[in-house]
Amino acid sequence: MAEEAQKNIDTWYIDPDAEDRMADGHAPIWRHLIELIPERDLTDKSVLDFGCNQGGLLRHLYAIRPFRKALGIDIAETSVAKAETLKGNLPIQHQIGGRLEGWAEEFDLAISHEVIYLVPDIDAHAADILRALKSGGVYYAVTGCHTDNPLWPKWRALVANRTNTVVQDRSITDYGRAFEKAGFQVSARKLEYDGFIPFVADGWTPDFADALTYYTETKIVFRLVKR
Repeated sequence: MAEEAQKNIDTWYIDPDAEDRMADGHAPIWRHLIELIPERDLTDKSVLDFGCNQGGLLRHLYAIRPFRKALGIDIAETSVAKAETLKGNLPIQHQIGGRLEGWAEEFDLAISHEVIYLVPDIDAHAADILRALKSGGVYYAVTGCHTDNPLWPKWRALVANRTNTVVQDRSITDYGRAFEKAGFQVSARKLEYDGFIPFVADGWTPDFADALTYYTETKIVFRLVKR
């Protein structure tokens, strides 16, 4: 039986100011991720950002590797509205929701950053992305929020207290199996972020040693190719 569909929310963080600050914290990670992606020339490609929030990842991607067009989709209604105001004249469309009805074989490249651990039905999500990709299209799904993360028990409580979302308990292997079952060729690597990591006293990793380990060892990048 399929799990309950993901409902729309206002913002991811309960605190709107934290929502606005999230892009600044993620920006160095996004830039590192973009450098990891082997698809260098996107000038004639269409891109999907699943869980786009305020649209920062697509704007960073366009500045580094311009694409032909893109769609950002997210369940956070206020965040999507802000993404639309921030896009300027970039070839980006935004949509509210958690499913990809009407987008069949549309995208060459799809990305999600710290989203898949919030998806209630991972099988439906994998099927959605597979259907939305062109033949040979690639989905990069990034997360450190998995049960192999030693911080996971603490983080589950933090997510519950700080956000409007509900987390799912899955291991790295659980994700691999779900995407393979959907029809993807599955591979993965550690993010291995190589930049300086700022100290944040009241952040997700108050023990600074944990922060260093998380961004270099724990955070995973799945590379999922539509066969």
